[in-house]
Amino acid sequence: MEAASTAHALRTERKTFTQEPFKPQQPVRAEDKRVINGSGDINQLAPFKYPWAWEFFLNANKNHWTPLDINMAQDVHDYHHNLSTAERHVYENVLAYLTTSDILAMRNIGLAVMEKMTAPELQIYQARQVYEEALHTWTYQHCIETIGLDQAEIYNRYRVVPEINGKIQLANRRLNDALRHDIDLKNRDDLHNFVMSYTFFAGIFEGCWFYNGFSPIFALQRRGLMKGTGEQLQYIMRDEVLHCSFGIRVVRQIMQEENVKLDPQAVRDMWDEAEAAEVNYAKFLLPTPILGYSQQDHHEQFRFTANRRARQLGMDEPFPGAQNALPWLDEQSNMRKEKNFFETRVTEYQTGGALNWD
Repeated sequence: MEAASTAHALRTERKTFTQEPFKPQQPVRAEDKRVINGSGDINQLAPFKYPWAWEFFLNANKNHWTPLDINMAQDVHDYHHNLSTAERHVYENVLAYLTTSDILAMRNIGLAVMEKMTAPELQIYQARQVYEEALHTWTYQHCIETIGLDQAEIYNRYRVVPEINGKIQLANRRLNDALRHDIDLKNRDDLHNFVMSYTFFAGIFEGCWFYNGFSPIFALQRRGLMKGTGEQLQYIMRDEVLHCSFGIRVVRQIMQEENVKLDPQAVRDMWDEAEAAEVNYAKFLLPTPILGYSQQDHHEQFRFTANRRARQLGMDEPFPGAQNALPWLDEQSNMRKEKNFFETRVTEYQTGGALNWD
């Protein structure tokens, strides 16, 4: 009887529900949209104010792939029979760093940045970005598993290797400013901290550290070693180019719309901290050079890439005079797919346009 009474009460409650009176609203205007602090309807995609953000989304979908598309059989043989001890050290620790970094990137976009966007065309690209960071994490896990490495040991290196942990902790500290639950982007101090956090994420974390993070594997790939892993990272690099470019575009748009001027000393400290962490990482990763790559190359390429990112952000170069230590890297990254995957793919597999780092 009690159950029947409860069901009757629920049916009665449903019957007494009344919808709020409908009130027509003013149409959404593109000029009402803003990157943050906007007054437009977040559920209405068009009219676009930022058509470039929609183009980012469309271009991202041209680079659709999974790690299962690439043959890793030769990599298994190379790792166990052709790599030196120093090269195995490099390979393992690059993956150890990247596995943690891409999860951190996924959380930052999904939990800290995306929710603050008030134009849906921006959020839609960032939703794709969250997926891509998850895809990258799958790729690293696939490489680790296929090669036969101890997954628990590799994944835990960021907890026990100080030089890897240092980069992760610095990223966490910088990105936590955007993760604060009580952040108020109408408050000028909070807004400054958010823009600094997003600048670090787009310009350094994705724009410099990922780029430098891939280059040791590309150095092996150029010598005909670990070619499957290198190809996986070439696809990831294409995604990261878009992530970096999009993030920098958003940062500049916010600074323009909200009249934000970053504190010069805070910016200088950001570059210096990032460089110090990268130098420590390079010393650990490459205590002795491998053929075609050294810690000096890694450090100088960071400085050269940091200058590029600064120019894109409209900032002064942090490391004037830095040289392009790896002139082959851009060409290495500009992969053009004109072959079949296991003879099952169409010949002209589209993977997005050529990379443009400037």
